[in-house]
Order: sequence, then C-alpha cells, then structure tokens
Amino acid sequence: MPVSDTALAGGGQSLPMPRTVVLPAIALALMFGWPLLAANPFLFTVGTFIALNAIGATSLHLIIRTGHFSLGHAAFMGVGAYCCVLAVKTLGLPPTLALLTGMAGAAALALVIGPVVLRLTGKYFVLVTFLLGEVIRMVFVEWTSVTGGSTGISAVPPLHPSLAGPVATYYVCLTAAVLCVGLCARILGSEIGRTIDAIREAEPVAECSGVPVIRLKVTIFVIACALVGLEGGLLAFFLRYIDPTSFSMVESLNLVVMNVVGGMYSIAGPLIGTLFIVALPELLRGYVELQRVLFGIILIVVMAALPGGMVEISVRARRLVAARKKPAAP
Repeated sequence: MPVSDTALAGGGQSLPMPRTVVLPAIALALMFGWPLLAANPFLFTVGTFIALNAIGATSLHLIIRTGHFSLGHAAFMGVGAYCCVLAVKTLGLPPTLALLTGMAGAAALALVIGPVVLRLTGKYFVLVTFLLGEVIRMVFVEWTSVTGGSTGISAVPPLHPSLAGPVATYYVCLTAAVLCVGLCARILGSEIGRTIDAIREAEPVAECSGVPVIRLKVTIFVIACALVGLEGGLLAFFLRYIDPTSFSMVESLNLVVMNVVGGMYSIAGPLIGTLFIVALPELLRGYVELQRVLFGIILIVVMAALPGGMVEISVRARRLVAARKKPAAP
C-alpha cells in the first residue's frame, strides 16, 4: 500500500489499516472467539465441517484459477483419508505423521496423473476427472482387504486423547483451515498467482512468452491435491470412520458449487460459498421435505442475480458508494 509523503509527515497520526488486513483480522477473531461465548456441541460440529470444507473448496480454487474444473477433487480427499488411516492403524505411525502421509499420498497421485490430464481442456478435462474420481472410488469399494470395501474403516483413533472433544477438534480444524487458506492466498497474491491467471485467460500467449505452462499447472495441481488430502485425514480423525461414500462425485460437485456460488476469481469466493453451502442446509433442517427445493431455488436466484458469485455483492457495493461520492458534473 503506497504511503504519501504527507502521511509520513503526520507525526503522531496513525495510518489507516488496509481493508485487506482489517476484515480478515475481524473474521479470525470471530472464528476463534465465538466458542468462548457458546457451549453448543452442534454448533461446534457445524463449525468443524465449515472449516474442513473451506480447505477443500480453497484448494480446488487453485485449480479453477488455472482454468480447469475438476470433478475428481473428492477422490484425492479420499486418498489422503485412507492413507492417513492406514498409516495409523496398519503402520502404527503417530497421527501427525499420518496426516503428512495422507498429504504425500494425494500429492504423489496428482504428480503421476497431472502431466497427462492437465493437457486436456474444457469438457474433456471435466469428463476425465469425473471418470478418474469414479475409478478411485471403485478402488476404495473393491479393495476390501485394505480399505474395508463399502463397510469402510471404523474405530479410527483421535489425533490425541486431549483433542477428542468437539471444542478441541474445532480449533484444530480451524487452525488447519487458516493455514491452508493463507497458503493459497499467498500463492494467488504472488507472481505465480498472476502467472496462472494469465494462463487461464490466454494460455497460448503465456506459453509463447516463455511460461512453463504444464509444469506450473502440475505444481498447482499437486499442491491443491495435497491440501485436500489433509482435509481427508482430518475428516477421518474427526468422524472416527471413513467409507467410499464420503468421497463420491457428489462431494466433488459440492466443492465446485462452493466456488461458483461464492466467486471463482477471488480467494474470498470459496470461503463465502463454503459458509453458504454448509450452513444453509442446517438452517433449513426444520423443513426436511422442502429442503432440497428451497436450497435449489436459493442457488438459482443467487447464480442468476450474481454471475460473479456472492463476492460480487461487495464489489457492487463499493461501486455504488464510489458513484455517490463522485461529485456531480457542473
């Protein structure tokens, strides 16, 4: 944020903090502080799911910013979850190392298939990732000797005996979400972020300019899959149980919807979309028969009125305020 000489000469006057610092600080204070005012296990559970989905939606946001829509992102979450659980129950690794193992497993799979699938574009990439997700899910179902098949794996130990309570679990998942979102924001706010935006807008031009397009796409893809693998491991420790249904195409589609509803080209988009998609069904829990209908209507209205996602509300509000402040022409 540039500072003028007049501001520097202001002596004891404090400079206004940029909005990019104030708003996240307020949000963090609310997220970490509200459990001190409430003691409702249900709210802690909802908050934990919001934090976990924020990791998945934000990691998918990295891939979307490169110009790709993946319908297999939840499959990498499943790879992370199963690698993590098997590392604990079969290899006897401590939970922290097991989480890293889950991230490494998802990242390794992404590194193998990334150079192939990321050469595809548009509907071809969407279809291939959809099929890939279904193949991975079927591996979870059929490889019963390792994954437990459709029955899944139960009796997953907690991260730590002292972290088994709902409040502690919420804080662990929230801390992980803050770190993952911070990493994604740092990537997108750097030169790399500007480069992947250029790739999305004009890939041939970026390639002709000397940008290693495939290598950069694969790097972003691996990072995103490692982060969603972390979400899978945390989900396993939170639920104490995993099965293939938790990592189906429906879950991948939910992550895409979170980005579309919130906003695909702002890091705040997947966060707003996550809060909307996860919290809204809980608010409509009293209307079970009409829940899907109301949910669908709300989604249609939001997407029709706000093509750029819900993050567009703040953009329009700023434009309206600026227009009102602009002096009228004589």
